[in-house]
Amino acid sequence: MNSKGRVTLPIEQGMDDQLPEILARLGADAVRNSDGTWLPEITPQLGVKVYETYFPSRGDQEFALANPDCRPRFYLMSERVAAPDSGPLTIDVMAGYYRLQVEPDQGDAQRWWEVIDRTSGEVVPVAGWSIDGAGTEVTVTIAEPKPFHVYTVSFLAWQTWDSTQMYNYITNNWENDPTRVREIGYDARHPVAWQHMVSSLERWCRERPEVDVVRFTTFFYHFTLVFNDAAKEKFVDWFGYSASVSPLAMEAFEAEYGYRLRAEDFVDEGYYNSSFRPPSRTYRDWIDFQTRFVCARVKELVDIVHAHGKEALMFLGDNWMGTEPYGEHFAATGIDGVVGSVGSAATCRMISDIPGVRYTEGRFLPYFFPDVFREGGDPLGEANSSWLQARRAIARHPLDRIGYGGYLSLAVKFPEFMARVEQICNEFRAIHDLGGGRRPATAPIRVGILNAWGSLRTWQTHMVAHALWYKQIYSYLGVLEALAGLPFDLAFVSFDEARAGALDELDVVMNIGAAETAFSGGPEWRDPELAVAVRRFVARGGGLIGVGEPSAVLREGAYFQLSDVLGVDKELGISQSTDRYPVEHPDHFITADLDRLDVGEGAGDIFAIDDATRILRLNGASVDLAVRRCGQGRAVYVAGLPYSADNSRLLHRALYWAAGREDEFDTAWTPSNVAVEVAVYPEAGRVLVMNNSREAVSTVVAGRAEGLTGEGEPRRHELDLAPMESRWLEL
Repeated sequence: MNSKGRVTLPIEQGMDDQLPEILARLGADAVRNSDGTWLPEITPQLGVKVYETYFPSRGDQEFALANPDCRPRFYLMSERVAAPDSGPLTIDVMAGYYRLQVEPDQGDAQRWWEVIDRTSGEVVPVAGWSIDGAGTEVTVTIAEPKPFHVYTVSFLAWQTWDSTQMYNYITNNWENDPTRVREIGYDARHPVAWQHMVSSLERWCRERPEVDVVRFTTFFYHFTLVFNDAAKEKFVDWFGYSASVSPLAMEAFEAEYGYRLRAEDFVDEGYYNSSFRPPSRTYRDWIDFQTRFVCARVKELVDIVHAHGKEALMFLGDNWMGTEPYGEHFAATGIDGVVGSVGSAATCRMISDIPGVRYTEGRFLPYFFPDVFREGGDPLGEANSSWLQARRAIARHPLDRIGYGGYLSLAVKFPEFMARVEQICNEFRAIHDLGGGRRPATAPIRVGILNAWGSLRTWQTHMVAHALWYKQIYSYLGVLEALAGLPFDLAFVSFDEARAGALDELDVVMNIGAAETAFSGGPEWRDPELAVAVRRFVARGGGLIGVGEPSAVLREGAYFQLSDVLGVDKELGISQSTDRYPVEHPDHFITADLDRLDVGEGAGDIFAIDDATRILRLNGASVDLAVRRCGQGRAVYVAGLPYSADNSRLLHRALYWAAGREDEFDTAWTPSNVAVEVAVYPEAGRVLVMNNSREAVSTVVAGRAEGLTGEGEPRRHELDLAPMESRWLEL
């Protein structure tokens, strides 16, 4: 099926003769530039909508150099250094940091810096330390440290090179290009910088009548991204707010909230308030404080864009802190749309589920950069991987648009890749056209993800740097990846909301993650009210699914505080004197399609608390999968769940069983082959069948004409599907 529209393509200068044919072939109805490229003069003649990237907080190097006090800042912590047996201790605060990105800010350092004895936790009085040096050669000397105690310096630092532009600069080898500069950003909290941002955008809009969409990339504060002394990433947190700090902001915070912030509130023992850390009250206050400020100023910029008859599009990345799209203040910005990088099914749903905007757009991978589009690179393979991951999510909740980024001149050198992009564009449009523009039917099971962040981080749990793989998270992120393509309505519920009764609106609640993290809960489970709320929910007929180390905190003789509900706990090495005799009973509704269970890293050393727990899978003596009935409800435990077709089917079955609706599973359009998934569009009278593998498969799909509820006439189809094929069936 060939159609037009819903596709944005990056273009650049020097391709005038090729562009009309490429746009027509892909059905693209919009074009854009990328960081480091410029729109060609032919752009207004192409007959398509024109996006242009806009950087409110960088891009004017002359202004940045003339106003160094407007540069953004962040809090950093020095290396941990042990004091000698006697005498003073000198710490090089810049050791391990990249000196082209970071420069200590010594302005009023006695107020904003902090030296801490990390052995005792005590703050060293200001009179007990001194600063020496200038620029990037700065040391702190502690006059009388306690022998062999470990010390750190928390210091405020200038950001002397924008993090994203630095990444692009290094990736594209711009060092030998005389037209490229190391761009310095500026902080919207500074009055001079804010006035410059407003006047610059006004002028920019007037000078570009051909631009239809201002693609803000993004606004004011970059997520936490600090490089080491080898120009490699040292610390990255896609959700981090540590780069939004300034004396102006901290003083305004103190005036509003009535308490003073410390350096430690941002450095957080060196964890920098990672999204994996259960958030403190102070950090929650800071997020809300900065979000209100950012969203209010974003609205002013959006109003300027609208006054010039243009649309405002926000890129969900780079300088996006303060514009979290699931936060309560975001809708007030008036942003027309959000575009984000699609690196998985979960990140695709993260974009497509955003409320309060007119349209969402996914930027597909690979990015047209020389790290992929080179001899030995595999852009075609990356395109297929990206599409197979995203298609599952798009079938559940379609993005309004898709697009690409980077250098088109690189992509066209790979004709097989361009042919595949053409197929992807047509397949994407078909989901809109044949699906009737509606979301498909969902199972009558309401599922909640219980963690510290709740709805603020919808589809964003267990991520360090967007969609990148990390050893400690893939066993948990896989749950979200599976859910992104499964037919369930999903809610993200905070622990506070659970205590207040939010579980009553759900059929199954899930607690997923490693101990001590914000996602499992850590210290939240020391509150008896939380455990009671979940026990009550299950006893009255609800379902509980725990993955990894759910409800884990050592207290009153149990590690999993819901071990009595889940039926399992974890051996920490302190109860080994208790003998256990696990017996596996593998046959169960949940394991009916299971060939091999992959728990990834797994929690390890999990044991059943008694014989009422049915162990479905053992790994040696450790429980990998178990079920238990508790009151009128049911519980399922899995040691880990990386994404795979088998694990996705396991979770699909587990949700039906936990909800007590397993009798409906076989009539809910569940394919016989686990590599195949189905989306049912009752209003359009069609079913979309997707082969998620790169091999040909055979499958049977059966269900009812009315959707997933077991109503309507029965339907049954036997299908042979080509690798990666999707096929539409008539109901």
